[in-house]
Formats: sequence, structure tokens, C-alpha cells
Amino acid sequence: MTKKNALKKVRGDSRRKERNKSTRSEVKTVVARAEKLILAGDLNEAGEAVNAAVSTLDKAASVKVLHANNAARRKARLMKKLNNAAAAVDAADSAG
Repeated sequence: MTKKNALKKVRGDSRRKERNKSTRSEVKTVVARAEKLILAGDLNEAGEAVNAAVSTLDKAASVKVLHANNAARRKARLMKKLNNAAAAVDAADSAG
């Protein structure tokens, strides 16, 4: 026999799942867009996209959709990719 509290928990979980789905999707979209611009070499737009991605990750972490450490790790990896791309462009400019 199922307890009432278990049923209430399931209902709440499904509501939270639906509410968090759009945030998770937005995070994936903005991070993918930023990575795509970094790989394309468009560093001005990539910088703006990375800022948008960092903001979105922070918002997701603040409402507990993502764990804070998960958001921090994703931001660090994104910034590292941007910085490495900028360094590669600087090295190519100084060499050429």
C-alpha cells in the first residue's frame, strides 16, 4: 500500500522536473553556442557568449538546478577554452 506522503513527493518531484527542464536546456544551449563561437575563432562574439553562459550557469546554480560545483567546473572549462583560443590567436599574430 502506498503512503500519502510518497504520492505527494512524486507529484512535487514531477513539478520540479518540469520547472528545471527549461533551465537545464537553456544552460546547454548557451554553453554550446559559446563553445561553437570559440572554435570558429570569433573571439569578440565568443567573449559575449561566454559571459552569457556564465550568467546562465550562475542562475541555474542559485536556484539549485545545478550543483554549485558543477556550475563552477563548467565555467572554468569554458573560460579555459576561451583563454587558450585567445592565446593561440595572440601567438599567431606575434609570429606572423
